[in-house]
Amino acid sequence: MPTRILPAVGDVDAVRSITTLLSQLPDAEPVAPVVDSTQLIDTLARLAAESVDELPEVVVVHERIGPVPALELIREVALRFPAVGVILVTSDASPGLFQAAMDYGARGLVALPLSYEELASRVQAVAQWSVGVRRHLGSGGDVFTGVGGTVVTVCGAKGGVGATLTSIQLALAAQASGRSAALVDMDLQAGDVASYLDVQFRRSVVDLAAITDISPRVLADAVFRHDTGLALLLAPGEGERGEEVTDRAARQIVSALRSRYEVVVIDCGAQLSGAGAAAVEMADQALLITTPDVVAVRGAKRMVRMWDRLQIRKAEETTVVVNRHTRGTEIQPPLIQRITGTAVAGTVIPANFKELQGAVDAGRIHELDSKGAVKQALWGLAGELGLVKVAEGAQKGGRLRGGDRGSVSFRRRKE
Repeated sequence: MPTRILPAVGDVDAVRSITTLLSQLPDAEPVAPVVDSTQLIDTLARLAAESVDELPEVVVVHERIGPVPALELIREVALRFPAVGVILVTSDASPGLFQAAMDYGARGLVALPLSYEELASRVQAVAQWSVGVRRHLGSGGDVFTGVGGTVVTVCGAKGGVGATLTSIQLALAAQASGRSAALVDMDLQAGDVASYLDVQFRRSVVDLAAITDISPRVLADAVFRHDTGLALLLAPGEGERGEEVTDRAARQIVSALRSRYEVVVIDCGAQLSGAGAAAVEMADQALLITTPDVVAVRGAKRMVRMWDRLQIRKAEETTVVVNRHTRGTEIQPPLIQRITGTAVAGTVIPANFKELQGAVDAGRIHELDSKGAVKQALWGLAGELGLVKVAEGAQKGGRLRGGDRGSVSFRRRKE
């Protein structure tokens, strides 16, 4: 299928140079260039009104486009037409401008004077990204549009026990198994999902807070599509804005996500907000992450009792997951079950920070070694919770590992 490329270039000589190179690219289908920002937005709006499929996969914006400056124009295209990938052509290829272009929503940058190899490489990468976005968010037949998506909330008994790591890996496991999955950072004042995945974003969960009717298009505009295919709805960059997400707004957001994705994982952090409480109450499964130490287990007990007093969730409807487990610790899962009065997941997450440190520091937690004990346990937990697609007969043969896609029966641990 040809890649449709729309040049947005105001300079006559630049138009000739860019269109000549674009016409030489393999499988490229350059369309008539637009000469200013107004014409670009009008053209895209007209095509989008017919169908998302009518939009070009790639828009090439020259730095001297006007009257709207190039970066501002890129921002508007990214916000209004999220399935279109934008490449900025500029004489300034400095790291500062590159970062600014990414922040404004560009998917690539090509330096002047133009190089065929560089232009071809960026166009191909951006076109593939655009096709992927349309498959997941646009008109593709594989987009989940039911009403029965599974919602899982992940809360920490206290800060630093691993709730965010667990949330990310559960969502990744579901996505990798072939299910459409969304990860929501509902830790509104201190969310770290973006840092763990090293993503720059403009939209957040706050952008949906004041919307009473969250349509699929509105939801798609707020979601960040990660390279793994995972849909991210991130916490606001300004923590004080988290107060804008009320419990009512959270219910609407969770309902919209449930109808759009097969699996929705929500990281609620360790501090209970109204929005987080609403999410926990609505969840099909509520996980509470603890480490096997006195302070964390006391925090878990305190959280469970508070949920019960506020009628958010009963203890027997909550599942505790033990992170950083070692056989030598005095506090073992059966004791945690007895103290909290909850179910305890059969899968425990081993203590091995050395395995995690490099990926955490690099913001590449999605690239954990599949042979590592931590990832294997977390993906095994996803199987235990039923978040992954199960191939016929895959449930036979023992304990799940990180590469497995099976499901294990979930049961209350007995002493």
